[in-house]
Amino acid sequence: MRWDLITAIVAALVVSGLADESGQRAPYRIHTLFSVECQNYFDWQTVGLMHSFLKSGQPGPITRLLSCTDDQKKNYRGMNLAPTFEVPSWSRHPKTGDWYPAINKPVGVLYWLQHSEDAKHVDWVVILDADMIIRGPIIPWELGAERGRPFAAHYGYLVGCDNLLVRLHTKHPELCDKVGGLLAMHIDDLRVLAPLWLSKTEDVRQDTAHWSTNLTGDIYGKGWISEMYGYSFGAAEAGLKHKINDDLMIYPGYVPREGVEPILMHYGLPFSIGNWSFTKLDHHEDNIVYDCNRLFPEPPYPREVKIMEPDPYKRRGLILSLECMNTLNEGLILRHAENGCPKPKWTKYLSFLKSKTFMELTKPKLLAPGSVHILPDQHEPPPINEFKGTYPKIHTLFSTECTTYFDWQTVGFMHSFRQSGQPGNITRLLSCTDEALKDYKGHDLAPTHYVPSMSRHPLTGDWYPAINKPAAVVHWLHHTNIDAEYVVILDADMILRGPITPWEFKAARGRPVSTPYDYLIGCDNDLARLHTRNPEACDKVGGVIIMHIEDLRKFAMYWLLKTQEVRADKEHYGKEFTGDIYESGWISEMYGYSFGAAELNLRHIINKEILIYPGYVPEPGADYRVFHYGLEFKVGNWSFDKANWRNTDLINKCWAKFPDPPSPSAVHQTDNDLRQRDLLSIECGQKLNEALFLHHKRRNCPEPGSESTEKMSVSRKVGNIETKQTQGSDDTKESSGSSESEGRFSTLKLWVIALWLISGVGFLVVMLLVFSTRRGRGTTRGKGYRNKRRTSYSNTGFLDTK
Repeated sequence: MRWDLITAIVAALVVSGLADESGQRAPYRIHTLFSVECQNYFDWQTVGLMHSFLKSGQPGPITRLLSCTDDQKKNYRGMNLAPTFEVPSWSRHPKTGDWYPAINKPVGVLYWLQHSEDAKHVDWVVILDADMIIRGPIIPWELGAERGRPFAAHYGYLVGCDNLLVRLHTKHPELCDKVGGLLAMHIDDLRVLAPLWLSKTEDVRQDTAHWSTNLTGDIYGKGWISEMYGYSFGAAEAGLKHKINDDLMIYPGYVPREGVEPILMHYGLPFSIGNWSFTKLDHHEDNIVYDCNRLFPEPPYPREVKIMEPDPYKRRGLILSLECMNTLNEGLILRHAENGCPKPKWTKYLSFLKSKTFMELTKPKLLAPGSVHILPDQHEPPPINEFKGTYPKIHTLFSTECTTYFDWQTVGFMHSFRQSGQPGNITRLLSCTDEALKDYKGHDLAPTHYVPSMSRHPLTGDWYPAINKPAAVVHWLHHTNIDAEYVVILDADMILRGPITPWEFKAARGRPVSTPYDYLIGCDNDLARLHTRNPEACDKVGGVIIMHIEDLRKFAMYWLLKTQEVRADKEHYGKEFTGDIYESGWISEMYGYSFGAAELNLRHIINKEILIYPGYVPEPGADYRVFHYGLEFKVGNWSFDKANWRNTDLINKCWAKFPDPPSPSAVHQTDNDLRQRDLLSIECGQKLNEALFLHHKRRNCPEPGSESTEKMSVSRKVGNIETKQTQGSDDTKESSGSSESEGRFSTLKLWVIALWLISGVGFLVVMLLVFSTRRGRGTTRGKGYRNKRRTSYSNTGFLDTK
């Protein structure tokens, strides 16, 4: 049966069904388009999209825009996979010779508009990508699309709509929308947009000077998403402002918004269910459409997912992932039958795909009235919902590097975490180079997720270790199965004094909690206006972050990209812009956080009673949950500055510790504010030493004060080989074993050293006597000769009279 006849029959049935449910027929003609090339890679995607198109009840015809060279068409086998309109291939640009296959999408749309008879009989066009599964009818007017106001899905990573890139490529930067994937627009709007889409794609692709990640959001910095910018910039030129939605198109692996039934799945990213996973790039040259009865690896069954995941919201996301994969395989089964393949052998999986259960799971999803959520240009903070029922799960994160500097901070942090009563699991995000990891000894200090180090930026070569924090969070989100609804993000140089929970501090989805960082003055000046389109949403926050996992999934990449963007903006490193007294861009990561959150209009609940810096006077009655010892603090003559211990190994040397802080009795007794300040500072110092003591005890270090420890300490002092630390180094000693033979060896060593000292002193006495005798004889050698001898002794190092 011909495809055009099949689609016409299905469309008629669906429109009839829609008429039955709504009481009226669809009033306009709809045409669906998708763009592919003559490759096996696009053929199996075509099979999946076409099968889902028929199942979904999408009204109107569908057309595959097929870009092929003459040589490709000679051997191409997939001409019957879908209703097809052949378009010229521009994978190799006809004028510039640039190899950029993504440009075929706007080329194909423009060619279809100019040369297809179908385009003359259309009111609305829906444009999709091949790597999609349709779950229900996509009706433009039901989505809210109007003439002059297309509907589109949100592509938040198109940061070029906010920076220099948009100002270079369109006269209307204020109209640039970060959209793509799902597009629904009136045919008249598409006729205006299509040539601009192509020309702007060419412009951005040729603008190699501005391909960098901080301007485009393209992590590869290779201009690969030029076509996406071509669309956004072309629409801005055409004066088209989109109605934007961020939940009707979903990536498998993501959790849909509560109460929303996605109508489109875009499997452009890897996704997994338990130990099973799927990545489309693993099947780039896959001949699966033409290999009889071969399917993609079968995913788990729904009942297995129900056992695997107790959380109903996460389970719903996993069921969607199953649906995506099973629909692809169901499409392949039908395609193999049309190809004349023999009937496949019975399997449990084939039986499931033919079952009523699967049919029920994949029946067309119709939009509920009022369910389409359009993102406004300016978000109002959503209402804060109180927690009801059981509390949600929490996961705590902190970021470090492979150095002993971060290791002693980790020991302090983990000790305080265990004592604080903080619920949930904890993960250290450990950023290491391959070389550093070879010699690293601190693997067992905390539950750890290893991430590649970006201290030296892989693209720009910029040395900026602070970027590891957002980079590590992004990596963790993409490489772990997260069993938590809220994430608490802290720094390593912190001591927890009590639990930090979303329910106590009123965090909510769309409403994270943080602590004030008032010195981030860039939120109030040109810096914010340069780096976010929502400067009024910029919050001066940091240190402690409590955020819903779905907010973090959307936000993390913005955090990383905005960090890179601010770091690259050296022109605005000045103190008057950033508040950074060093004017070196060192707090770019902090601005990356604030500007990234502003992009999503994530307004924070700012709580000043969660965190305190030791050395600061506390607010009366505040029950601080975190010490942040990032600054120097003092009590009397005692002080602590973490920077002075950057190169000190306090972890691998037995009983190493910091100088003990004063006792509480030594603090101010008359001024209560100063007394409370000093008591908190003492508590922080004591907690760090307590953590180190327990760490050394766990390492089975010999008891401090034991005979072997004391003898080793004496031998090192006499031999002058004890290493001085930057501060309080006399308290840092490495202990030896306590065997009797080792003690005798130490005693013998002392005698040898003593004899060597006595001999040296005797030699010096004899030499002084010889010199004095010569002077007594009245030698006539000149002053210049004496100076020459003194200089020669000094240079050899045997006698230095300076």
